[in-house]
Amino acid sequence: MKRFAAGLAAALLSSVALAQAAKPTVVLVHGAFADGASWNGVIKILESDGYPVVAVANPLRSVKGDADYVGSIVASIKSPVVLVGHSYGGMVINSAAPGHSNVKGLVFVAAFAPDSGENAAGLSGKFPGSTLGPTLAPPVSLPDGGKDLYIQQDKFHDQFAADVPAADAKLMAATQRPITEAALNEPATAPAWKSLPAWFVYGDQDKNIPPQALKFMADRAHGKQTVVVKGASHVVMVSNPQAVAKMIESAASAK
Repeated sequence: MKRFAAGLAAALLSSVALAQAAKPTVVLVHGAFADGASWNGVIKILESDGYPVVAVANPLRSVKGDADYVGSIVASIKSPVVLVGHSYGGMVINSAAPGHSNVKGLVFVAAFAPDSGENAAGLSGKFPGSTLGPTLAPPVSLPDGGKDLYIQQDKFHDQFAADVPAADAKLMAATQRPITEAALNEPATAPAWKSLPAWFVYGDQDKNIPPQALKFMADRAHGKQTVVVKGASHVVMVSNPQAVAKMIESAASAK
Protein backbone atom coordinates (compact mmCIF):
# COMPACT_ATOMS: atom_id res chain seq x y z
CA MET A 1 0.00 0.00 0.00
CA LYS A 2 2.81 2.38 0.91
CA ARG A 3 4.49 1.66 -2.41
CA PHE A 4 1.23 2.32 -4.25
CA ALA A 5 0.71 5.62 -2.38
CA ALA A 6 4.26 6.72 -3.13
CA GLY A 7 3.78 5.85 -6.79
CA LEU A 8 0.50 7.75 -6.93
CA ALA A 9 2.07 10.81 -5.31
CA ALA A 10 4.95 10.70 -7.78
CA ALA A 11 2.51 10.43 -10.68
CA LEU A 12 0.50 13.39 -9.40
CA LEU A 13 3.61 15.50 -8.99
CA SER A 14 4.72 14.51 -12.47
CA SER A 15 1.37 15.50 -13.96
CA VAL A 16 1.51 18.86 -12.18
CA ALA A 17 5.02 19.45 -13.48
CA LEU A 18 3.93 18.58 -17.00
CA ALA A 19 0.93 20.91 -16.76
CA GLN A 20 3.16 23.76 -15.61
CA ALA A 21 5.72 23.01 -18.32
CA ALA A 22 2.95 23.16 -20.91
CA LYS A 23 2.12 26.74 -19.98
CA PRO A 24 3.78 29.42 -22.10
CA THR A 25 6.51 31.59 -20.68
CA VAL A 26 5.43 35.16 -20.01
CA VAL A 27 8.07 37.71 -21.01
CA LEU A 28 7.44 41.11 -19.41
CA VAL A 29 8.97 44.25 -20.91
CA HIS A 30 8.79 47.45 -18.88
CA GLY A 31 8.64 50.91 -20.39
CA ALA A 32 10.26 54.28 -19.83
CA PHE A 33 10.66 55.69 -16.30
CA ALA A 34 10.13 52.22 -14.80
CA ASP A 35 12.06 49.00 -14.26
CA GLY A 36 11.47 45.28 -13.90
CA ALA A 37 10.19 45.72 -10.34
CA SER A 38 7.08 47.41 -11.73
CA TRP A 39 5.88 43.89 -12.60
CA ASN A 40 6.34 42.44 -9.09
CA GLY A 41 2.64 42.23 -8.23
CA VAL A 42 1.82 40.65 -11.59
CA ILE A 43 4.71 38.20 -11.33
CA LYS A 44 3.51 36.91 -7.95
CA ILE A 45 0.10 36.09 -9.41
CA LEU A 46 1.43 34.51 -12.60
CA GLU A 47 3.96 32.35 -10.78
CA SER A 48 1.39 31.23 -8.21
CA ASP A 49 -0.74 30.10 -11.17
CA GLY A 50 2.12 28.09 -12.59
CA TYR A 51 3.40 30.37 -15.34
CA PRO A 52 7.15 30.71 -15.98
CA VAL A 53 8.02 34.43 -16.05
CA VAL A 54 10.94 36.50 -17.31
CA ALA A 55 10.98 40.25 -16.57
CA VAL A 56 13.40 41.77 -19.04
CA ALA A 57 15.65 44.71 -18.16
CA ASN A 58 14.66 46.85 -21.15
CA PRO A 59 17.67 49.00 -22.16
CA LEU A 60 15.46 51.96 -23.25
CA ARG A 61 18.10 53.06 -25.77
CA SER A 62 16.43 52.58 -29.16
CA VAL A 63 13.42 50.72 -30.51
CA LYS A 64 15.49 48.52 -32.81
CA GLY A 65 18.26 47.87 -30.31
CA ASP A 66 15.83 47.17 -27.48
CA ALA A 67 13.75 44.90 -29.73
CA ASP A 68 16.85 42.97 -30.82
CA TYR A 69 17.78 42.49 -27.16
CA VAL A 70 14.30 41.26 -26.20
CA GLY A 71 14.26 39.09 -29.31
CA SER A 72 17.47 37.37 -28.22
CA ILE A 73 15.83 36.48 -24.91
CA VAL A 74 12.73 35.16 -26.69
CA ALA A 75 14.95 33.06 -28.96
CA SER A 76 16.60 31.46 -25.92
CA ILE A 77 13.25 30.24 -24.57
CA LYS A 78 12.19 26.83 -25.87
CA SER A 79 8.52 27.05 -24.87
CA PRO A 80 5.77 29.20 -26.42
CA VAL A 81 5.98 32.82 -25.29
CA VAL A 82 3.47 35.55 -24.52
CA LEU A 83 5.13 38.95 -24.94
CA VAL A 84 3.86 41.68 -22.62
CA GLY A 85 4.85 45.33 -22.96
CA HIS A 86 4.11 48.36 -20.81
CA SER A 87 4.10 51.86 -22.33
CA TYR A 88 7.20 52.19 -24.57
CA GLY A 89 7.61 48.44 -24.02
CA GLY A 90 4.75 48.05 -26.49
CA MET A 91 6.97 49.58 -29.17
CA VAL A 92 9.60 47.02 -28.27
CA ILE A 93 7.48 43.86 -28.27
CA ASN A 94 5.82 45.00 -31.48
CA SER A 95 9.24 44.97 -33.18
CA ALA A 96 10.71 42.01 -31.26
CA ALA A 97 8.02 39.42 -32.07
CA PRO A 98 8.44 39.04 -35.86
CA GLY A 99 10.79 36.24 -36.76
CA HIS A 100 10.19 34.28 -33.55
CA SER A 101 7.76 31.44 -34.17
CA ASN A 102 7.35 30.67 -30.47
CA VAL A 103 5.56 33.98 -29.78
CA LYS A 104 1.87 33.12 -29.55
CA GLY A 105 0.43 36.47 -28.52
CA LEU A 106 1.00 40.07 -27.44
CA VAL A 107 -0.37 41.92 -24.42
CA PHE A 108 -0.23 45.72 -24.43
CA VAL A 109 -0.42 47.19 -20.92
CA ALA A 110 -1.07 50.94 -21.20
CA ALA A 111 1.24 50.54 -24.16
CA PHE A 112 1.95 51.78 -27.65
CA ALA A 113 0.88 49.49 -30.48
CA PRO A 114 2.32 51.40 -33.44
CA ASP A 115 1.85 50.91 -37.14
CA SER A 116 4.79 51.19 -39.53
CA GLY A 117 6.39 54.63 -39.39
CA GLU A 118 4.72 55.71 -36.15
CA ASN A 119 6.67 56.63 -33.03
CA ALA A 120 5.88 56.91 -29.33
CA ALA A 121 6.06 60.69 -29.18
CA GLY A 122 3.70 61.07 -32.13
CA LEU A 123 1.16 58.57 -30.82
CA SER A 124 1.06 60.12 -27.34
CA GLY A 125 0.31 63.48 -28.95
CA LYS A 126 -2.23 62.16 -31.46
CA PHE A 127 -5.05 62.93 -29.02
CA PRO A 128 -5.21 65.53 -26.24
CA GLY A 129 -4.60 64.57 -22.63
CA SER A 130 -0.92 63.77 -22.10
CA THR A 131 0.69 65.98 -19.44
CA LEU A 132 4.08 64.27 -19.52
CA GLY A 133 6.05 67.02 -21.26
CA PRO A 134 6.01 69.66 -18.51
CA THR A 135 6.92 67.08 -15.86
CA LEU A 136 10.17 66.01 -17.53
CA ALA A 137 13.46 67.06 -15.94
CA PRO A 138 16.10 68.90 -18.01
CA PRO A 139 17.57 66.31 -20.42
CA VAL A 140 20.82 64.63 -19.42
CA SER A 141 23.44 64.90 -22.18
CA LEU A 142 25.08 61.63 -23.17
CA PRO A 143 28.61 61.07 -24.50
CA ASP A 144 27.25 60.04 -27.91
CA GLY A 145 25.38 63.32 -28.29
CA GLY A 146 22.01 61.91 -27.33
CA LYS A 147 19.82 62.88 -24.39
CA ASP A 148 18.32 60.89 -21.53
CA LEU A 149 14.90 61.81 -20.19
CA TYR A 150 13.60 61.47 -16.61
CA ILE A 151 10.42 62.59 -14.86
CA GLN A 152 11.05 65.13 -12.11
CA GLN A 153 10.86 63.21 -8.87
CA ASP A 154 8.51 65.66 -7.16
CA LYS A 155 6.07 65.35 -10.08
CA PHE A 156 6.40 61.58 -10.55
CA HIS A 157 3.57 60.51 -8.24
CA ASP A 158 0.86 62.69 -9.78
CA GLN A 159 2.01 62.22 -13.36
CA PHE A 160 3.01 58.57 -13.53
CA ALA A 161 1.50 56.70 -10.60
CA ALA A 162 -1.33 58.72 -9.07
CA ASP A 163 -3.20 55.63 -7.80
CA VAL A 164 -0.12 54.13 -6.13
CA PRO A 165 0.60 54.87 -2.43
CA ALA A 166 2.82 57.94 -2.08
CA ALA A 167 5.62 56.04 -0.34
CA ASP A 168 5.76 53.46 -3.14
CA ALA A 169 5.64 56.15 -5.82
CA LYS A 170 8.55 57.94 -4.13
CA LEU A 171 10.66 54.78 -4.41
CA MET A 172 9.63 54.36 -8.02
CA ALA A 173 10.64 57.96 -8.75
CA ALA A 174 14.09 57.41 -7.27
CA THR A 175 14.67 54.16 -9.16
CA GLN A 176 13.15 55.19 -12.50
CA ARG A 177 15.20 54.30 -15.56
CA PRO A 178 15.62 56.97 -18.23
CA ILE A 179 14.81 56.64 -21.90
CA THR A 180 16.66 58.32 -24.71
CA GLU A 181 14.89 61.12 -26.54
CA ALA A 182 15.79 59.35 -29.79
CA ALA A 183 13.95 56.17 -28.76
CA LEU A 184 10.70 58.07 -28.26
CA ASN A 185 11.00 59.48 -31.76
CA GLU A 186 12.20 56.36 -33.57
CA PRO A 187 9.62 55.01 -36.05
CA ALA A 188 8.30 51.48 -35.79
CA THR A 189 8.79 48.86 -38.48
CA ALA A 190 6.30 46.19 -39.56
CA PRO A 191 3.85 45.77 -36.66
CA ALA A 192 3.51 42.37 -35.01
CA TRP A 193 -0.13 43.00 -34.08
CA LYS A 194 -1.09 42.57 -37.74
CA SER A 195 -0.05 38.92 -37.66
CA LEU A 196 -0.40 37.95 -33.98
CA PRO A 197 -3.41 38.12 -31.64
CA ALA A 198 -3.26 41.03 -29.22
CA TRP A 199 -4.85 41.91 -25.88
CA PHE A 200 -5.08 45.37 -24.31
CA VAL A 201 -5.47 46.68 -20.77
CA TYR A 202 -5.10 50.27 -19.59
CA GLY A 203 -6.42 52.80 -17.09
CA ASP A 204 -8.89 55.58 -17.81
CA GLN A 205 -6.79 58.06 -15.78
CA ASP A 206 -3.54 57.60 -17.73
CA LYS A 207 -1.68 60.93 -17.93
CA ASN A 208 1.24 59.71 -20.06
CA ILE A 209 -0.63 58.16 -22.97
CA PRO A 210 -4.16 59.57 -23.36
CA PRO A 211 -6.85 56.89 -22.94
CA GLN A 212 -8.27 58.00 -26.30
CA ALA A 213 -4.96 57.11 -27.95
CA LEU A 214 -4.87 53.75 -26.18
CA LYS A 215 -8.41 53.01 -27.35
CA PHE A 216 -7.51 54.02 -30.89
CA MET A 217 -4.60 51.58 -30.97
CA ALA A 218 -6.59 48.74 -29.40
CA ASP A 219 -9.48 49.21 -31.84
CA ARG A 220 -7.14 49.44 -34.81
CA ALA A 221 -5.43 46.19 -33.83
CA HIS A 222 -8.79 44.43 -33.45
CA GLY A 223 -7.70 43.28 -30.00
CA LYS A 224 -9.05 39.95 -28.80
CA GLN A 225 -10.01 41.67 -25.58
CA THR A 226 -9.68 45.19 -24.20
CA VAL A 227 -10.14 46.06 -20.54
CA VAL A 228 -10.24 49.63 -19.27
CA VAL A 229 -9.55 49.82 -15.53
CA LYS A 230 -11.48 52.65 -13.90
CA GLY A 231 -9.34 55.09 -11.95
CA ALA A 232 -6.08 53.46 -12.98
CA SER A 233 -2.98 55.50 -13.78
CA HIS A 234 -0.29 54.80 -16.33
CA VAL A 235 1.18 52.07 -14.10
CA VAL A 236 -1.98 49.97 -14.07
CA MET A 237 0.15 46.84 -13.53
CA VAL A 238 1.39 48.26 -10.20
CA SER A 239 -1.95 49.49 -8.88
CA ASN A 240 -4.12 46.73 -10.38
CA PRO A 241 -1.93 43.64 -10.77
CA GLN A 242 -4.93 41.29 -10.66
CA ALA A 243 -6.56 42.86 -13.72
CA VAL A 244 -3.30 42.81 -15.67
CA ALA A 245 -2.41 39.25 -14.65
CA LYS A 246 -5.91 38.10 -15.64
CA MET A 247 -5.48 39.62 -19.09
CA ILE A 248 -2.06 37.98 -19.52
CA GLU A 249 -3.47 34.61 -18.49
CA SER A 250 -6.32 35.05 -20.98
CA ALA A 251 -3.74 35.54 -23.71
CA ALA A 252 -1.62 32.65 -22.47
CA SER A 253 -4.56 30.21 -22.39
CA ALA A 254 -6.07 31.26 -25.72
CA LYS A 255 -6.17 28.59 -28.41
